[in-house]
Amino acid sequence: MPNIIQQAPNIIQQAIDEIPRRPAAGIAEAVRERWDSLTKPRQSLGRLEEYVVKLAELENTAMPRLQRRGLYIFCGDHGITEEGVSAYPSVVTREMVKNFVRGGAAVNVLSRQLGLETRIVDAGVSGPKLDGVIDRRIGPGTRNFLREPAMSPEEAEATVEAGIELGRAAGSEFDIIGIGEMGIGNSTAASALLCVLTGATPDQAAGRGAGLDDAGVARKREVLEEAIALHRVPKGDPLAALSAVGGFEIGMMAGFLVGAAARRLPIVVDGFICGAAFLLARTFYPPMGEHVFFGHRSAEHGQAYLLSAANATPLLDFEMRLGEGTGAALAIAILTSAVSLYREMATFVEASVSDRIPHQE
Repeated sequence: MPNIIQQAPNIIQQAIDEIPRRPAAGIAEAVRERWDSLTKPRQSLGRLEEYVVKLAELENTAMPRLQRRGLYIFCGDHGITEEGVSAYPSVVTREMVKNFVRGGAAVNVLSRQLGLETRIVDAGVSGPKLDGVIDRRIGPGTRNFLREPAMSPEEAEATVEAGIELGRAAGSEFDIIGIGEMGIGNSTAASALLCVLTGATPDQAAGRGAGLDDAGVARKREVLEEAIALHRVPKGDPLAALSAVGGFEIGMMAGFLVGAAARRLPIVVDGFICGAAFLLARTFYPPMGEHVFFGHRSAEHGQAYLLSAANATPLLDFEMRLGEGTGAALAIAILTSAVSLYREMATFVEASVSDRIPHQE
């Protein structure tokens, strides 16, 4: 198969080439036939039925299962916080990583309730190395991309490759995975990536992040305008985009999506920052949307544009913008319920229930 992205280094292209291009013939039809045989009116479970079709095609089986459920939280710091684009100082990234490890964050509560195993990934958190995390640190945070590239080309490549490794490994441990993130300043990096990858304007991309006021949002837009003009990223080059304005955790999530897709692992993308990682992954591999679910419609300003650019319909819309993977966790619960209905409901024959409306004279 010819290279989809000619500039992709060998490890990235190898992972792209491993992604199955289509499921076995007849899987979608078999799943829909089973749905129609269950004790309910046909198509009465709406989108839930099509979610199971997609899961079945991803797993390459007419009887998908979601017993082993996980959530990876990718964490990293950002030099762009020097420009006053966040309501919180960078030290909060490290403090929240410790909170994840202790189990005290919102996503930990949801994961315990919903039966998700959490993995915390240090992609580039400032300060000494942390206990209780998967250490894939590329550096102690990115550089200030208003002044220089966020990372070197070599760091960008290493970031994606580390994510591919984690995604491949997750495929042997889990039936479904969600991705979330933590990184003060990463909504600015995600907004910048949205602009350079899709042509969005800073006005369309920039939002309040972790709680900016109006003046803070205006400052973020100014930073984005100046940074985009500074770097002039070539269109269609994901590594150049990541190097110029990205984040270690965002690039690692993009690689994770590629690696997980190569292992037929269904992935649930959380909100705005994870969505930017999806756009990067899609630039490497355009059919990436076939392998992921979008967990929720974040209330972050740029999310509406991002979802439109991704041609994606999220499962949930609760006006959340917490991050951490909270939306992905809730969406996995919905998908798990859909699979349980599909696998455990009785058929009309098993329940001795008629599946036809009696003829009326």
